[in-house]
Amino acid sequence: MGGVSQPDEIRTTTVKDVDVVVIGAGQAGLSAGYHLRRRGFDTSDFVILDSEDAAGGAWRHRWHSLRMATVNGIYDLPGMQKPPFAPLEPAAEVLPRYFAEYERAQQLPIIRPVTVSSVRRADKDPGGRLVVETRVPDADGNGSALWRTRAVINATGTWTKPFWPSYPGRFDFTGRQLHVAQYVSAQEFAGLHVAVVGGGISAVQLLDEISLVTTTSWFTRREPIWRDAEFDSRAGHDAVALVESRVREGLPPQSVVSVTGLIWTPSLRAAAERGVLDRQPMFTRMEPTGVRMADGTFLAVDVILWATGFRPALDHLAPLKLRNHSGGIEMDGTAVAAEPRVHLIGYGPSASTVGANRAGREAVTRLTQTILHRP
Repeated sequence: MGGVSQPDEIRTTTVKDVDVVVIGAGQAGLSAGYHLRRRGFDTSDFVILDSEDAAGGAWRHRWHSLRMATVNGIYDLPGMQKPPFAPLEPAAEVLPRYFAEYERAQQLPIIRPVTVSSVRRADKDPGGRLVVETRVPDADGNGSALWRTRAVINATGTWTKPFWPSYPGRFDFTGRQLHVAQYVSAQEFAGLHVAVVGGGISAVQLLDEISLVTTTSWFTRREPIWRDAEFDSRAGHDAVALVESRVREGLPPQSVVSVTGLIWTPSLRAAAERGVLDRQPMFTRMEPTGVRMADGTFLAVDVILWATGFRPALDHLAPLKLRNHSGGIEMDGTAVAAEPRVHLIGYGPSASTVGANRAGREAVTRLTQTILHRP
């Protein structure tokens, strides 16, 4: 009697052992890879798994009108300065090019495209292995791999988890709705009235841009805080510390910009003079052809652009049950307090580019001292 054939996903699964699995190859993941190499790890000791088709992380998907002259400060990756660039070059071209050069120069063991489906404990031993389950395209499109590892550095960021708030009548609205993650250019909205929802940097930058080609309205839950000058290093440190205190207590992280406020730029001052930044309180509900304003009046709207931020992309860590009753994860620096084999970088206070660099270094230092016991 013939044997029972195995499903393709079982037949094509491979199992590999490494000391560290880094998930994500954005700024934080590359920083972790750099510091692992500096600590003497070679390409058989760790791996970086990236879901993207090429280098660049979330920068590959930013709207083309986001230029290097207007993008928020991007810190150099550790050990290699950004190459010269023209101020009007799109960030979506400059930074992926820089990341690709960096990966080659640092000889980082990156595998892509790889989708991490879950991370779980191999057994009940708190000093044992973690199992990272992945999906890897093969000739049949259904390959998979298991990585058994002593530690995980998670650097998956937020770009793949856009936040869509729930509002009454949201599914009754017959116009177009999109999140900033889907934004391409202002030209597609010419002749349409666009409502921009959100109080962050992306909201005001896109509001300014779209207002140059059509009419707009701006809605936020709270009155934005505007500042006349860039933060100095002390103010930046204090802002990050406030975000860090939340994650240390196990509360869901807030964005750093929610603490720092919005900085006036010449283009935004010009937008304010045009009346573009006359903020409205949030509408009370959405209707088929518009929104019901807070004062009860109706505003006809063709497009609603949700600039409502992102959430950490951590679904693959669900089997570890890291979240508490508040929905947050209690942290000890970059380490998960309840699971020190797992470090989260680019999370909470390290969501900025400078924070991501520092977090990569801290995670590697902590792991080598506490889990891997390497000098």
